[in-house]
Amino acid sequence: MSVEIFITSEHHNIYSQDICVLIEQAAHQRGTGIAKREPEYIQKKISNGNAIIALDRNEFAGFCYLEVWEDKKYVANSGLIVHPDYRGKGLAKKIKAKAFELSKEKYPGSKIFGITTSLPVMKINSDLGYKPVTFSELTQDETFWKGCQSCPNYDILTRNNRKNCLCTGMLFDPKHPNKKPREEREKNIAKYYRWVRLKTVKYLKFLSPIKSLL
Repeated sequence: MSVEIFITSEHHNIYSQDICVLIEQAAHQRGTGIAKREPEYIQKKISNGNAIIALDRNEFAGFCYLEVWEDKKYVANSGLIVHPDYRGKGLAKKIKAKAFELSKEKYPGSKIFGITTSLPVMKINSDLGYKPVTFSELTQDETFWKGCQSCPNYDILTRNNRKNCLCTGMLFDPKHPNKKPREEREKNIAKYYRWVRLKTVKYLKFLSPIKSLL
């Protein structure tokens, strides 16, 4: 695999449509949200260097972009995707690490966060120093949460007054990074993920009778 990872610039805009298609496909496969984005939105991130792209020569392999909230108080590493031909090779971890380093370099005082339903992503985040947190510790910018509207579980988020959903919130605070030993962090993430799965089953059982009446 001859994949290289780059901070984006304008000449990478040719991949914006492929990126949007893959983001939407990944959201459908997971059944939960990666926020749907239009090519123009992705192009803006690419052009201002707020994204990471992985290329195998000229073939698109993966992507992640940065979003800045509340006057640089928070930065989100969003839309992490890997093309199906390149999955299972550790590429997601490399892209995420590059996006994380870019976030710290461009916004050194910002808290870095994300929401995810993926155990592998939770493990990657934990290795980088993130901690699982409640949604109240994330940005409260309305524009960020509107991005969840494309997720099929958006009604769960609104029912809970945006306090929690099926996604897990994770946060890196540069003043208080997660410095616990890796083994302990992995055990904690595994326990937290099991709790999240139990919560998911509970919500879906609750919602199924309601949806059948609609």
